[in-house]
Formats: sequence, structure tokens, C-alpha cells
Amino acid sequence: MARHRRALLGLLFGAVAVGFVYYVVPRIAGLGPTLRLLRGGNLWWLGLGVSLEALSIAGYIWLFRGVFSSTDGRIGWRVSYQITLAGGVASKLLAAAGAGGVALTVWALRASGLDGATVARRLVAFEILNYAVYMAALAIGGFGLRLGVFAGPAPLGLTLVPALFGTAVIAVVVSMLWIATPVEDHLLRLSKRSKGRAARFWKKAAAYPKAVESGLRGAIELVRSGDRSWLGAIAAWGFDIATLWASFRAFGHAPPVATLVMGYYVGTLANALPLPGGIGGVEGGMIGAFVGFGVNASLAVLAVLAYRTISYWLPVLPGTVAYFRLRHTVGNWREHAPSQPASVSTRRAA
Repeated sequence: MARHRRALLGLLFGAVAVGFVYYVVPRIAGLGPTLRLLRGGNLWWLGLGVSLEALSIAGYIWLFRGVFSSTDGRIGWRVSYQITLAGGVASKLLAAAGAGGVALTVWALRASGLDGATVARRLVAFEILNYAVYMAALAIGGFGLRLGVFAGPAPLGLTLVPALFGTAVIAVVVSMLWIATPVEDHLLRLSKRSKGRAARFWKKAAAYPKAVESGLRGAIELVRSGDRSWLGAIAAWGFDIATLWASFRAFGHAPPVATLVMGYYVGTLANALPLPGGIGGVEGGMIGAFVGFGVNASLAVLAVLAYRTISYWLPVLPGTVAYFRLRHTVGNWREHAPSQPASVSTRRAA
């Protein structure tokens, strides 16, 4: 019965994915007209963009394997590939900054045998390593443009403000190495003084400082261990930006490097918006950012739409296949899971 239910859910997931791409996307994102406009781009540059995006995904898989690899070898290259691509599809079907992908990742990691505490700690470490690159780029690129270190226009709202935001996030996360315990104690005191929803809110918030500290220590430990998989974060972001650069070149000239990087990261902040499947937020954010930097509006629209077609839509099919392969992998894990001794089962029943 359980096996049939899993198969049914898998078929339902696939049907939703195909139906979403075929029926909903063209209505929301205007994918049909977009693809017709993109036909005027240089195919060699667009083909290079596809290759660069594949390298970006490979970098993400490298980072994932480095953080979550287990002693029993279950989380190897193949499973890391499956979880990464399947998680990408799940993130497209559910909004709110990739909540679907996180849920699928947790499900797969728990099925692999990792306990909940380990999964939570490593997920935080993974996100810290991944977004450390993001925040550092905002700070370096924003301050660099504003101070004239890098060539390119430097509007206040697109340089200094993001740079201050990135710096503040880095400072808050790093500070948890020293202030996690006092902050946790303070929030717990607030929860005891409060009632109802307020008490539950402060109690829930009290868990975050220690979680960030634990994840940060795990990330630092990975970097210090000599394992170079943390470089996968740089590769993932770097090759993704290179895909955007190739998309600009397919329709004209790319903006200066610092402008390209800042336009990319400022626009990507819109991914946090709870839009259907995340559609429209990043596109609008990036186009607006590049126009704010003085890039020709028509060029920005074509380049960003080409980039999003490559980075967002092309991985849907392999991601759907990876999802079904992941379900098969998880099924094998559960089928071959060691059974508990009779005495343990008896004690629990008692």
C-alpha cells in the first residue's frame, strides 16, 4: 500500500510539473512570445550560456556533497545530483524563496539515515557557505563601485544600500560565535514574560541564535579541514553570473563586470518574494537593476529573459527525471533499512 501511494504521489508530482510548465507558465511569464524574441540572439553565445549554467549546477552539487556526505557513502555524487536537481524543480513549484526545495532536501536527507539535528545543522552550514558569497559580493561590489574602485555607474540605491545590507548580514551571522547564548537567554526571558502568541514567537525565535552558531562552526570546520568543496559555492554563483554575461553578449555588449555582478545580485533579492513559482520577481528585479545602472532597457530585457530561460526553465526536465530517480533511491534505502531488534519493538509497544 505504501509503495503504491508513493508511486501515485510521484505521478501526481510529474503531472503537476508538466502541467505547470505547459499551461501556467506561458500565461504568467509570456514564455511563448519571449522564446520568439530570443530567436534573434546569437546561438553560439546562448549555447555557451547553457554550458556555463551546467557548470554552475555542478558547483552547487559539489558544495552539497561536501557538506552532506556521510560515512556510509549514501550521499555521494549521484544522490547529490538527484537532490540538487529535484530540489530545484520543487522550488519552482512552490514559492517563498525555495521552500519546496528545502522540504524535499530534508525529506531525502532524513531518509538517508541522518538524524534531524544533523540535517538541521548541516543545512544551516550549507546556506551560510552559499550565501556568504552572495553577501560578500554585495559588499565588495557595492562599496567598490561607490568609491570608484570598479568602473561603472554607482547609483546610491544600487550600490551603497546593498553593500551596507550585505555587510550587516555578515556581521550579524559572525557575531553569533560570541553572542548566541546571551541572545538566546534574552529571548527565552521574553517568552516567559509574554503570553499566548507572543510567548510562542519569542520561544521559537530563541532557537535561531544557537542554530546559526552551530551551522557557522560547521562551515568554518569544513573550510579548515582542507576539503575544497566549499569552493563549489563560488563556482555556482560565478558560472551563473557568467551565464547572464553570455546572454548579454548574445544580444549586444555586456555591462562592466562590477555592474553585471551588482545587477545580478540586487535583482536576485526579488527571489524572496512569494510569487507563484518565483516567476516574475527575479526577472523584474534584474531588469530594473540594470536599467538603474544605465543599461539599455531593450538589451536588459532580452538578456535577462534569455538568462532566465537557460537557468530557470532548461533544468526542469532533468530535474523532474532526478526527482523520480531520487524517489527510487529513497525507496531502496527504506527497503534495505536494518530492522529493529524484537526486544526494542516490544519495549516500545509496552
